[in-house]
Amino acid sequence: MKKIYLAGGCFWGVEHYLSLIKGITDTTVGYANSDIESPSYEDLKAHRSSASETVEVTYDEELIDLDEILDMFYLIIDPTILDRQGHDEGHQYRTGVYYVDDEDREVIERSLRKLSEKYEAPIVTELLKLENFTVAEDYHQDYLYKNPEGYCHVDPKMFEIARNHGK
Repeated sequence: MKKIYLAGGCFWGVEHYLSLIKGITDTTVGYANSDIESPSYEDLKAHRSSASETVEVTYDEELIDLDEILDMFYLIIDPTILDRQGHDEGHQYRTGVYYVDDEDREVIERSLRKLSEKYEAPIVTELLKLENFTVAEDYHQDYLYKNPEGYCHVDPKMFEIARNHGK
C-alpha cells in the first residue's frame, strides 16, 4: 500500500469522491503541512495555521497507479485558482499534492506539466513533500456518508464517474 496526500478545497467532497475509486483502499481527512503543531479546524478557520484541508489517500499499486489517481483528482479541481475551490475561499482551500515517497515527485511533476497543457492560466496547485499531517476531527471523517445531503463543492455527477472508474 502507498500513500499520497491531496488537497482540493473542502475535504468533504474530495474525500467522498476519492473513496469511491477502485484501488483506493482508505481515505482520511486532515490538515497537511501546518506551521503549528496539531492544528484544529478552528485554527484553520481563524488563520492560526497555514495547513490545507487534505485527504490522506491509501492505495493499492496493483489496482491503481499514482498517475491515474492524479488524473482522477484533476477532474474535480480547478488547478488555476489560488486559495479557493467552489464557494470555499481561504488559504486552507488551496489545491496541493503532497508526497511522502521521493520517487513520487517525478511522477507528480510530469503529471502537473501534462495538466498545464490543458489551461491557458498557470497551474497554482502546490507540489510539496508532506511535512506533517494531523487527522481532522471525527465529525469531518466520511462526512458525506454520514450527511448525504451535506454541502459539497464537487459536482455530484463526479461521484458516479468515480464509482464506475476501473470497472
